[in-house]
Amino acid sequence: MTPPEKNTPPPSAKPGAVLTSVVIVNYNAGDLLTRCVGAVLSSNIPVEVWVVDNASSDGSIATLLSFHGQDGRLTIIKNDRNLGFAAANNIALAKVSGEFILLLNPDCLIRPDTIARVQSAMAARPEAGMAGPVIRNEDGSEQVGCRRDIPTLKTAFFKAFGLSRLFGVKDFNQTGAPMPEGPEAVEAISGAFMLVRRIALLKVGPMDEGYFLHCEDLDWCLRFTQAGYSILFIPSVEALHYQGTCGADIPLEVELHKSRGMTRFFRKFHGGGPLYWVVAIGVWARYAAMVVANALRRS
Repeated sequence: MTPPEKNTPPPSAKPGAVLTSVVIVNYNAGDLLTRCVGAVLSSNIPVEVWVVDNASSDGSIATLLSFHGQDGRLTIIKNDRNLGFAAANNIALAKVSGEFILLLNPDCLIRPDTIARVQSAMAARPEAGMAGPVIRNEDGSEQVGCRRDIPTLKTAFFKAFGLSRLFGVKDFNQTGAPMPEGPEAVEAISGAFMLVRRIALLKVGPMDEGYFLHCEDLDWCLRFTQAGYSILFIPSVEALHYQGTCGADIPLEVELHKSRGMTRFFRKFHGGGPLYWVVAIGVWARYAAMVVANALRRS
């Protein structure tokens, strides 16, 4: 993957456009971080970029500085250890000044008009506190999790034990469903691209730092809804996400955090009743099976 050429001038910002603060949490995203930041800095609206680095060891920050270090719109915060996704985002969320805040993954690429078009859709829906576009895989397919329902213990139970199709229980992921004709309210969008209004953030609060990685986005979406805001899915706008880049070298660690995140989410919002414990057993059984399978492959 090759970073963009240096000193590429951004397009002229739209007159009267409000400032958008873009927060990017980096952990070993490689050259994609530089491409991601370069794409954001080329936006046709005013932006400031906050990169929070979770003690990366791949030289991604040095590469970013060599290409965009002289741009006054870029601020880099270096953590001395990996604090996780939620905690790292919250560091920047306490410092940003934009009227809109975009949480963007470092392996996610946008076009110059992407942020402006999502904001335009939100302007027509003042009740929307958060919005996101269609997230595409590298092959152009719709990425799983880009529009979804909040999982319940029931849907999680059937999914954890592979029984959803057998009993006709709808999956909480809407990937593959007919694309809506226009912006549509959904229960949750992808954490790779979450554009929020500052006024909504002030009411809802920052991310829950009890999650290290995974499910903090679902938690945030549910809390936005509980606070009275809708979440918009914008089918006419797209972003490209090279999913899994930051965790490519530590797949079992990523799955461990995902399992912890899922059980925390269900315990937090659904309590610790009998069905919760059945679901938790299913989640951890799945993780244990992955550990065993990985050990067998290595041997």
